[in-house]
Amino acid sequence: MNPQNVLIMGAAGRDFHNFNLFFRGNAAYRVVAFTATQIPDIAGRKYPAALAGKGYPKGIPIYDEKDLVSIIRKEKVDLVVFAYSDQSHENVMHKASIAMAAGADFMMMGPDHTMVKSSKPVISICAVRTGCGKSQTTRRVADILQKAGKKVVAVRHPMPYGDLEKQKVQRFATLADLDKHKCTIEEREEYEPHIVRGVIIYAGVDYEAILREAEKEADIILWDGGNNDMPFFKSDLEIVVVDPHRPGHEVSYYPGETNTRRADVIVINKIDTADADNIEEVRYNIAQVNPKAIVVDAASPLTVANAEKIRGKRVLVVEDGPTLTHGEMQYGAGVMAARKYGAAELVDPRPFAVASIRETYEKYPDIGILLPAMGYGKEQMKDLEKTINASKCDLIIIATPIDLGRIIKINKPSVRVGYDLQEIGEPTLETVLRAKKFIR
Repeated sequence: MNPQNVLIMGAAGRDFHNFNLFFRGNAAYRVVAFTATQIPDIAGRKYPAALAGKGYPKGIPIYDEKDLVSIIRKEKVDLVVFAYSDQSHENVMHKASIAMAAGADFMMMGPDHTMVKSSKPVISICAVRTGCGKSQTTRRVADILQKAGKKVVAVRHPMPYGDLEKQKVQRFATLADLDKHKCTIEEREEYEPHIVRGVIIYAGVDYEAILREAEKEADIILWDGGNNDMPFFKSDLEIVVVDPHRPGHEVSYYPGETNTRRADVIVINKIDTADADNIEEVRYNIAQVNPKAIVVDAASPLTVANAEKIRGKRVLVVEDGPTLTHGEMQYGAGVMAARKYGAAELVDPRPFAVASIRETYEKYPDIGILLPAMGYGKEQMKDLEKTINASKCDLIIIATPIDLGRIIKINKPSVRVGYDLQEIGEPTLETVLRAKKFIR
């Protein structure tokens, strides 16, 4: 039989992983294209031949998702594979309908065909939406394991925005490694907090190869999930974070609901700032779809050095980019800090936005009067810098997990907002890890 022609819809992460693990070298299929969305400047490139393997001497083209129908028809695509996350169930079915109307079958891939088995214990930390608090939960788990004497190595969900071949396997042990690998703001936001805590972190494109390297120097592997995706590794403990500021999303987003239903432990984060009715709605939904899960209540209290500088000031709030864009949040830790410490006004950055930052507001019009810390490349970082410096404000509140001043030049006074996970009552993550025999 002739192989089926396959198109993989993605965002430079799960799509490449599914190809590597299932389609690469599989004679039953021929992947004719990837489509890309969410991430700027991915479309128009190629998945390189060196990674694609035998049968793809010219690599695999990556097109913009808006061209999906024409590609299906031109390439005579038999099967469209949906391979990205943070999508409402309704939106996934719209994508399916578009593909099927063009004549192709439509498929999503589950855990058994897309998870790699490790020789070391694996704990995965994922979420149901971007911006739930997955990063601080991962840091909390890493801290607990390190204090118990465990050698922890984190592996981060992919963010390969540069040279894919060079990014096959990346290891980050020092802040200098971030510069060496020309990391974007989004990559730095995820890698830097691990590095400053002494946790080595791996990322890249080929996650079986990455896992084999990480295993060489770890007692326990932490899967640091991103963009609410499912883990890439078979996990001995699956921890999933939900957000009562977005009640119902834990059962209405893909693959967030999958994570909710699979979780061994569910962390209800932000309990200190969420509405009581929303918290109870989340609890009810968890009980309906995964009553066996251990539920941990938690908060993410803010810390702001020199918080007194905020009072009475006109402030520009810079928040984590993905939380505001495909995470669909209209506020974050920066806004909460502005309110808590008495800012006089939130300054609207949109009149000052330039180039790619202006385009971000056009693509995500519901962001509002916040500035997402977009920085998928040097040009976009420069656009972010220009936007910040042009804004008419007294103070910048920086609520990204990194020291933004290390990579862009800011011409105004600023304060940084930090946040760490704090469990409320019992059980805690530490008691769970002890009960599951990860620590003594």
